[in-house]
Amino acid sequence: MDRDAVGALVQSAADGDAAAWKALVDGLSPLVWSVVRAHRLSDADGHEVYQTAWFRFAQHLGRIREPHKAGSWLASTARHECLKVIKSTRRLTPTDDARVLDRISEDRTPEQTLIESEEAAAEAERIRRMWQEFEELGDRCRELLRVLMASPPPSYQEVSAALGIAVGSIGPLRQRCLGRLRARLVARGVL
Repeated sequence: MDRDAVGALVQSAADGDAAAWKALVDGLSPLVWSVVRAHRLSDADGHEVYQTAWFRFAQHLGRIREPHKAGSWLASTARHECLKVIKSTRRLTPTDDARVLDRISEDRTPEQTLIESEEAAAEAERIRRMWQEFEELGDRCRELLRVLMASPPPSYQEVSAALGIAVGSIGPLRQRCLGRLRARLVARGVL
C-alpha cells in the first residue's frame, strides 16, 4: 500500500468507515506479522502481539498525527509489544525438575503479608498488656519472677541468697505469683 492510500484509509476509518478499516487491516497485516515473526515469538505470543498492536491502533486511530505513516506506527507498536513479551518471558524458565516444581514459593501474597502484620501487631499488644499486668504484681513477686527469668536460670540457692527467701519457699511462692499473674491476665482478657 502506498502512503497516500494509507493516509486516506486512516482518515476514513477514523470517521467510522468499516470498509476502510477492513482495507487497512488487509493491507497492513503482513507488515505487523513480519515484525512479530522477526522477534521469533511463540504462536500464542505472536497472535497476542498482533491483536494488541491492532487494538492500540484502533484506540489511537483518531489521534494519529501523520495518517500516511500508519504503517510505521503499527510496526513500531508491534515491535514494542514483542519486546514486552520477550522481557516478561525472560523471568520465566520452563522446567520439569520436580524439586523446583514442588518448592513452596517464598513470595507472600498481599493478603498473607497483611494477615502476618495483623498477627504480629496483636501479639505485640498481648505482650505489652502482659508486661503491664506483670508490673501490677507486688514487689516481691516481680523480683522473684525477674530473677527466675534470668538466662541462664539461677539455682534456688542463688535465688535464696539474692532475695533472702528460704530455698523451700521459692517454688510455692513462684507458683502463687504466676497464679496471680494468670488470674490478672484472664480477668483482662489477655489469655
